[in-house]
Amino acid sequence: MSRYTGPRLKVMRALGLDLPGLSRKTIAERSNPPGQHGAKPKRKSSFALQLMEKQKLRMNYGLSERQMRRVVREARSAKGSAGEKIAEFLERRLDNVVFRAGFAPTIPAARQLVNHGHLQVNGRRVDIASYRLRVGDIVTLRPKSATLDCVKETLAEPALTRPEWLHWDEQNRGAKIAHLPAGDDIPFPVSLQLVVEYYSQRL
Repeated sequence: MSRYTGPRLKVMRALGLDLPGLSRKTIAERSNPPGQHGAKPKRKSSFALQLMEKQKLRMNYGLSERQMRRVVREARSAKGSAGEKIAEFLERRLDNVVFRAGFAPTIPAARQLVNHGHLQVNGRRVDIASYRLRVGDIVTLRPKSATLDCVKETLAEPALTRPEWLHWDEQNRGAKIAHLPAGDDIPFPVSLQLVVEYYSQRL
């Protein structure tokens, strides 16, 4: 399955929560599920609950199903909790760090900045959105890119408060990975255990 490019608010209404990485819009005014009169609430099966939790992560971080499976497979083979590793790997993606640092209003916008070569990691241009950052890495804008209107607007009013694992250098307009992110650093409620259970029978 390819990356989703359809209506973002519709996805959030279907999942029943705001996904800050997907859109700056909120479902506060239209919290009912999509449909002519809103889908009637009904008891969800264990599979439906697992699928919903998986979709929260996939949609917020903008991953295709193939990419998501790769992340889960790597997380399961790593030391420690698979759920915590999934969260860590997703949060360490360059496009997500660009978003969490306040350079872009959403992850899709951050991905576009990265793909167009506006970002540097440790002083070197990196244009791969899935690039996984390590502790000590510093993400900055290229000098000319700092004048982009969308960047200036977002830096003035970031979509989210910068996480504790990301150290912000106001003088140099750079973000440093202070330490590895954890499961509770994901900026919306999600059951990582249900995500692991979903893939346990599919990998």
